[in-house]
Amino acid sequence: MKLNYLQQILFLDIETVSSKAHFEELNEEWQALWADKTRFQRTEDESPSEFYPKRAGILAEFGKIVCVSCGFFTNQGGIWEFRVKSFSSEDEVELLLNFANLLERMPNYRLCAHNGKEFDFPYLSRRMIINEIKLPGQLNNAGKKPWEVPHLDTMELWKFGDFKNYTSLKLLAASFGIPSPKDDIDGSMVGSVYWEENDLDRIRIYCEKDVVTLAKVFLKISQTEVPPDFEIIQS
Repeated sequence: MKLNYLQQILFLDIETVSSKAHFEELNEEWQALWADKTRFQRTEDESPSEFYPKRAGILAEFGKIVCVSCGFFTNQGGIWEFRVKSFSSEDEVELLLNFANLLERMPNYRLCAHNGKEFDFPYLSRRMIINEIKLPGQLNNAGKKPWEVPHLDTMELWKFGDFKNYTSLKLLAASFGIPSPKDDIDGSMVGSVYWEENDLDRIRIYCEKDVVTLAKVFLKISQTEVPPDFEIIQS
């Protein structure tokens, strides 16, 4: 891959939680909608209330975004840097507006995420539409041909045309010998960290580490020769 192309990619990761801390906080209409939406996903003896904390955060209609972390490469005089910026807030509208403004200032950048085409990109788009926020060009795919959509997905790249497998970012990092961040949380714990501990900073740190890992995995898959010890700059 040409190195100037690398400098036109915005790597990102999002963290999501349920829209309410508990199923019982939903009104009757939304409780019924949740029960209907998940009727084929729940086991026979599992109630909608029991299933809610397990899956509500990953469904855009019932969840919300609490953090978006992103990063991009720069090369100044042969010195590679990876600049990381996060948007985290209890106010999802504020968070999404700030992220949309960033994308508008970077119109020529492609977006890259792990499983992004199945999760991050559509989730961002759905939450922006629900919150009546104009979609930035990179997320507005209406009328575009598949090859015109500016999205990269490291999981898709790793499949090499094989559609049977899901491969986690953690597994890819381990396969490439990329040190795994030693975090005290994982994705399954984000909801409890948010609702029970109200610790957005902890979630942000976790999300940023995933973005750095994502960028390193992309370099490996694309066989791009960037020094592995590039400096990470927090913005």
